[in-house]
Amino acid sequence: MGPSLAHRVRTEAHAVWLAIRDPRTPLAARIVGILVAAYALSPIDLIPDFVPVLGLVDDAILIPLGVWLFERLIPAEQFAEHRAAAEDASHRPVSWGGVAIVLGVWALLAWGVWSWLVTKYD
Repeated sequence: MGPSLAHRVRTEAHAVWLAIRDPRTPLAARIVGILVAAYALSPIDLIPDFVPVLGLVDDAILIPLGVWLFERLIPAEQFAEHRAAAEDASHRPVSWGGVAIVLGVWALLAWGVWSWLVTKYD
């Protein structure tokens, strides 16, 4: 079984992100690429993901459409190079220790804010 749609969308968005940072990428492609990468990496969608079916359809249509347009604006071999780099990066191991540290910091910040609010408004 091949990669999931979510994996392919993340990989393509990462390839676009790598390509817009490449000095060989033309300005028009960079502008389109910035919009595509910003939308793909943004936690805010045009249609929120919790809306049944439609929330996921916008990601499945808008991001691939943006990647398709971006691909037309740069040389194919250049995008293939960035796509390969993005695919390689997707197979790197996840640092669960790093994830635990970040979650711990967030928990401490949330506890600190909660404690401050409770004492301020108590």
